[in-house]
Amino acid sequence: MSDLSNYDAEQVRLMEEMCILVDRDDQVVGFDTKKNCHLMSRINEGLLHRAFSVFLFNSKGELLLQQRADEKITFPGYFTNTCCSHPLNKADELETDGHIGVRRAAQRKLEHELGIQPEQVPLEIFQFMTRIHYLAPSDGLWGEHEVDYIFFVQADVDLAINPNEVKSYRYLTKEALKEFLNVAEQESLPVTPWFRLVVQNFLFKWWDTLGQPAPAEEQTTIHHM
Repeated sequence: MSDLSNYDAEQVRLMEEMCILVDRDDQVVGFDTKKNCHLMSRINEGLLHRAFSVFLFNSKGELLLQQRADEKITFPGYFTNTCCSHPLNKADELETDGHIGVRRAAQRKLEHELGIQPEQVPLEIFQFMTRIHYLAPSDGLWGEHEVDYIFFVQADVDLAINPNEVKSYRYLTKEALKEFLNVAEQESLPVTPWFRLVVQNFLFKWWDTLGQPAPAEEQTTIHHM
């Protein structure tokens, strides 16, 4: 049922990465493969892992939106925020002070997916906004069940797109994103569920105060959605 022989070889390789298992309070309870973490059969047994979502804005305040590559095993071809992935079972990505481990993972994946060099997105400019806990199926076999750290980053960056990860990208103003999401709704363009949740609950009010820290209570809050 979970045979990967028909999927892209590089994406299959990445499914062997070891994700960080957590409970509803984001406390580490173990580790498991990316594959197991995204199987709906395991998700329905309660498997929950740590993740992050980066929203990168340029100096004009435009958000970098990406469309996930068709090679992706979960949510292929879906439109989403700048970068979404997972910290791994590595000492430097397990560190919790100042969310430094998750920041390192986010910096690593911005380079892997979009070719953004670490010096253009130093760890200190990753602005932690909140955490959300959500569950969302991709299809009958795959899905997501994550405690997702939301980071805002504002920087002008150079892109070198990895086509195995990203199909297309664009920068959008707030009004252009609203229009895009309206069109997506009308034309049934796929949009990732975590991006929808952040848009519906947080994005536009925080966009209005870009560069300002999130409310203090968000440092310890996990929004269960």
